Amino acid sequence: MLNSMTGFAALKGAHDAYSWTWDMRGVNAKGLDIRLRVPDWIEGLEPAVRTGIGQALNRGSVSLGLRVQRDESQGTLALNKVQLTSVLNALNEAETLAAEQGIALSASRSVDILGFRGVMETASEEQDIPALRAALTAQLPELLSAFVDMRQTEGKALEAVLSDQLSEIERLTAAATTAAEARRAEAAETLRANLARVMENTDGADEARVAQELAILAVKADVTEELDRLRAHVEAVRELLAKGSPVGRKLDFLMQEFNREANTLCSKAQSVALTRIGLDLKTVIDQMREQVQNVE
Repeated sequence: MLNSMTGFAALKGAHDAYSWTWDMRGVNAKGLDIRLRVPDWIEGLEPAVRTGIGQALNRGSVSLGLRVQRDESQGTLALNKVQLTSVLNALNEAETLAAEQGIALSASRSVDILGFRGVMETASEEQDIPALRAALTAQLPELLSAFVDMRQTEGKALEAVLSDQLSEIERLTAAATTAAEARRAEAAETLRANLARVMENTDGADEARVAQELAILAVKADVTEELDRLRAHVEAVRELLAKGSPVGRKLDFLMQEFNREANTLCSKAQSVALTRIGLDLKTVIDQMREQVQNVE
């Protein structure tokens, strides 16, 4: 089965006080280009994600984004002793300054002190990161599987399009073969007429030499090799389609070969019918090459 390099997958998850959303997209590329947007405070996550993508995919420009949110209301409260010490020192200093100026301050209550910003906080995120990273890493295969499934679905549709285009190339090649055969008798008669005309208007010309030159021209105009190569390329593409991905690079190379033979066919055509077929071939090959760019 062919895989397309175009795909999309999204997934949501949650663990303790954290919730997150994955977003993964892919388009075509010559190699595997991975672009990640993951929180850098989750240490060790990016290498794990990059390795997972590299094992699942062969080609494509892949962008993966991860948005993580923390619900502070679900966290466990903990006393920040450093902040509490700072608050107590500040209160002590304030009471001393007030006493020096003869001002009596009311006694501080514990609930007031604990209400100062930063004294009470949720449990440190550093304690939660290993568990969060493990949960995210555990869900990564599910995300990659969904992404690969979509690429396979796109690849199935792509294979159908390529098969139809390949059949059209095969049909046009057969039509070109028929047109070339029809042209053969006409070309031979034209050569004989040209030879007779040259010999009638040339004094002292070597008839054998002139005939040899005309024969060389006839060989140069022969398209048998081009048609044989076109048929061989059709069979090669069929084998690659049956083999399945990753075959994108090989298909792209064959598209170049197809185009080369079609160009040569047009340059040697010397007939309206064969030229039209050659141009139709070039059109189909160009359309097929655009589709091949998406094959992994």
